[in-house]
Amino acid sequence: MKVVPSRRWLLGAAALALVAPAGLWWPGALTLLLALDAAWLAAFLLDALTAPDARRLEVTREAPVAFSLGRRFVIRYRWRHAGRQPLRLQVKEHLPEPLGGAATPLRRLVLPAQVAVEEQLELQPVRRGIGVGGTLDIRILGPLGLAWRQSRIEAPWTATVYPGLRGAWLRALPIQAIRRREAGLRSVRHRGEGQLFEGLREWVPGDDTRTIDWKATARRGKPIARQYEDERRQHVMLVVDAGRLLTAEVEGVPRLESVVAAALHLAHAAVEHDDNVGLLVFADTIQRYVPPGRGRRSLRAVLEGLAAAEGRLIESDYRAAFRYLATRSRKRALTVLFTDVIDRTASEALVAHAATLRPRHLPLAVTLRDPAMEALASARPATPAQAFQRAAAEELLGAREAALGEMRSRGVVVLDVLPAGASAALVERYYLLKRKGML
Repeated sequence: MKVVPSRRWLLGAAALALVAPAGLWWPGALTLLLALDAAWLAAFLLDALTAPDARRLEVTREAPVAFSLGRRFVIRYRWRHAGRQPLRLQVKEHLPEPLGGAATPLRRLVLPAQVAVEEQLELQPVRRGIGVGGTLDIRILGPLGLAWRQSRIEAPWTATVYPGLRGAWLRALPIQAIRRREAGLRSVRHRGEGQLFEGLREWVPGDDTRTIDWKATARRGKPIARQYEDERRQHVMLVVDAGRLLTAEVEGVPRLESVVAAALHLAHAAVEHDDNVGLLVFADTIQRYVPPGRGRRSLRAVLEGLAAAEGRLIESDYRAAFRYLATRSRKRALTVLFTDVIDRTASEALVAHAATLRPRHLPLAVTLRDPAMEALASARPATPAQAFQRAAAEELLGAREAALGEMRSRGVVVLDVLPAGASAALVERYYLLKRKGML
């Protein structure tokens, strides 16, 4: 049990200290002071011992299933105690780290006797991720108001904070789809030689004999052919490099956060177009794998995987990651690799393994430009030191462009964009690839 003096007790102790100067004129004042101090200390201990134990409180928490960045959420608590006197509480909760961790305000409550009290805590997530917390450190004031008795209640819970997205943007249809709809155009199914069975029809000369359904032919007494629908659904595989290349910050924001937002926008666009979407997050090891799937359930799995992605200051193992992907994603897919490059030498492993996706898959590498570096390379130097900085920036940008050029020469589609415009540019490139039939 931990006991903490209240403000009332401290003020009383300070008042007793005023008796000490009287000892200069009256010798009995010191004896009186010691007696008063002993009595005051005894009152403190008695109040601490008679204060209720916080572990006898009844407390329940009602939290949202999930959180997202950029929005405020309300967590509801229900407090109750079975005592006969009202209680004064101080509550300090250690929330899951994405919600603020230990940096939470001190909460003060008054609980009437045998009456439930509803409490609301409004907060805004501080970062994306998954965390566990919920420890409640509670102080209860004694009956005399002299001592706080502190106890701890373990009420663990897991909070998931998803990347922040504006709902209107998330639900919006692509600009091209809106224009097609306004023009009176709509999607239609094309009958062809795909893998989706459409129905049966009478076989006519000129049709491929391989489409004849012999059982149906025997039943009807005339040639019957199977009819198929062109398979329009493609795979979109999101591959996020969570190694050191994406831990660097651009204008105070880690590159990985911009990558997560862009990946989520692309996943939603793919689901809206009825494509299958999957996810692979890796660094030196595989952090998360979501097999390509269809619909909102798959989008939710991708969202959870992106929420849990953590950048690590370590070299990524591209060989292991691409080998893992090759054994699990055999069907042709638009494989979107979110990463970055420095120069041809430093990024040799990345360039080599990204090119191995061809020709089975269509690889699209998404890299993020550094506006500060570009501004430095184009600035007019005023001092010799600034001239050296500009020369170094130009050399770094040149080496980076050479590495990107090497990727393009090996058949990798490269999208090199600023972090702020990564989401819109990536979704637009996805639409373009679909219109060209490159998937």
